[in-house]
Amino acid sequence: MRIDRLPAIPLIASDPYFSIWMPSDNMATADTVHWCGPQKPIRVSINVDGKSVSFLGRGRDYEAEQKELVVTPTKTRFTGAFGGVELETEFVTPALPQDPDLMSMPVTLVSFRLRCADGQAHAVRFQLHLDESLCYEGTIAPRMFGDVFRRGECNTGMYGQLVQKPLCHSGDHITIDWGYLYLSTPETVETGRGLSMNWEGRLNGEKAMRAVIAYDDIASINYFGDLCKAWYRRNGAQITDAIDTAWNGFDQILARCEKMDAEVLQEAGKVSEDYQAIVSAAWRHTICAHKLIATPGGEMAFLSKENDSNGCIGTADVSYPSIPLFLKYNPELVNAMARPILEFASMPVWTDDFAPHDVGRYPYATGQVYAAHRRSNLQNGDVYPPYYLYPAGTDVYDPKYQMPVEECGNMLVMLAAAQHFGADRGLAQKYRGILDQWVKYLVRYGEDPGQQLCTDDFAGHLAHNVNLAAKAIVGVACYGRLVGDPAWEQTAREMAQRFAVRVGCEGNTPLTLQGEGWSMKYNLLWDRVLQLNLLPDHFYAAETASYLPRMNRYGLPLDSRADYTKSDWICWCAAMAQDPQVRAALLAPIARTLRETTSRVPFSDWYDTKTGRYVYFIARSVQGGVFAPMLTL
Repeated sequence: MRIDRLPAIPLIASDPYFSIWMPSDNMATADTVHWCGPQKPIRVSINVDGKSVSFLGRGRDYEAEQKELVVTPTKTRFTGAFGGVELETEFVTPALPQDPDLMSMPVTLVSFRLRCADGQAHAVRFQLHLDESLCYEGTIAPRMFGDVFRRGECNTGMYGQLVQKPLCHSGDHITIDWGYLYLSTPETVETGRGLSMNWEGRLNGEKAMRAVIAYDDIASINYFGDLCKAWYRRNGAQITDAIDTAWNGFDQILARCEKMDAEVLQEAGKVSEDYQAIVSAAWRHTICAHKLIATPGGEMAFLSKENDSNGCIGTADVSYPSIPLFLKYNPELVNAMARPILEFASMPVWTDDFAPHDVGRYPYATGQVYAAHRRSNLQNGDVYPPYYLYPAGTDVYDPKYQMPVEECGNMLVMLAAAQHFGADRGLAQKYRGILDQWVKYLVRYGEDPGQQLCTDDFAGHLAHNVNLAAKAIVGVACYGRLVGDPAWEQTAREMAQRFAVRVGCEGNTPLTLQGEGWSMKYNLLWDRVLQLNLLPDHFYAAETASYLPRMNRYGLPLDSRADYTKSDWICWCAAMAQDPQVRAALLAPIARTLRETTSRVPFSDWYDTKTGRYVYFIARSVQGGVFAPMLTL
């Protein structure tokens, strides 16, 4: 399956700060941007027989004719032509979850192949230019520094600000303002408002070139007071070691990425071609919405950023929808998502008997900020207080804006699912006391939740939320699996029986336990995946079939309150469907949205089902949820 149209095309996809996209179908008609919108130009241009031509980005006298664009999970390849010369370009991200060291390296492998397409020789000057704006926030350049040195067989350029201020801001819709950009290649490298790779000569046949683009963020995350680095650096490795790994293993890494693409697309092809397009759009997108670090204890913490939704770091109800991808390809990364929440919940400041929402605002994992009272003077870019240091009894959080049932259920499901798919059991055992509190909370308050928020907090508070009650039931069953106590699973089944009496088993189940409206029941996915035996098969057959008449051109609305939807939750519902035709019908409109939407942003998970336009939420890690159908094949 060749995916040749997405709302935005991934080029560099390393982490929330080093994430560069093309917001156009034609690579030569627009400049590249950071996922949140500011222009961060990466330009490829060629002078062909005296005519200056743009192949990637704008700025030259002519634009190349685009001949091909192909996007796979780990790779973007495009070909342009002008004046008898073709240029094939590939950007590859080693987004390989089974290899956390390589996955955590902020490197992009870039390949170019110049070719005479008309059989004639041509005078050619080639340039790849990485703009200096990749190194700073805003539109006014600070004082910059650039240098080029020889390292092995490559010329390596570095570029960054003269005054370095690691982790100098925190927020959403904000780009990195520290660190160094690197470009490494055997070709000529020059500095000047960024870094350039250059080649000039008489082209008579073909010319192949390669480069590694990398970014050293110096320090990645403030993790409860410790400035932690990316996972690959835990034993002393530096950015130059990451560049060497990428360059020396270039062919092997490309082969591994090719194999990963083939495996993912083959698995997705068991569902549909539309589904292949969906997973290709979501793969790099999901992984690069995280930062994988080594904690001070040498353990993995896999921290998401709430891109375009408030900038929170390590949010439990953002990790929860993302886990299908990682359960499938490395369940230990799900433990690494849960670890920061568990650590914060063990600190004196957290006295509630339910789970936290988050652990800070990116890149500061210094205590939950959602629902915090003390933020009246804080602006985007400011750093929240280190709540993790506050003593017990401090009035930090407003209970009205907590998500108690939501987050308890999320954490218990995540840990049980990770364990089911092979992750280490020690993490849950270490925090058994906290998990005991959370399951008791669900039993006491989850069967008929009071007025509160759930993960779909944009829809507002809702009492008697059927989908939230479903999460509580599943969470209790998952706790039983975690601790190996069948009594808890039996408690969950009894809750499920009462649930079925209230909502029915014939489809069209309501939004609330009082019978109002209707909604997707995506939280019941884990009954199917983990074989919890909570509800009968005919419940799922009837429920998923009942969604089809409610669909609009671009998908199934989230519930009866509005026309908007969430792509991750649609895919969870598709995974619940036993009928392949129902599954394919639920997924097809998401692929249609990718092909037709006029919103030129990375794969939005919150969009309008009638217009296909995004409402909010772009480049978020929750798109890992689109891999849910792979868990039930």
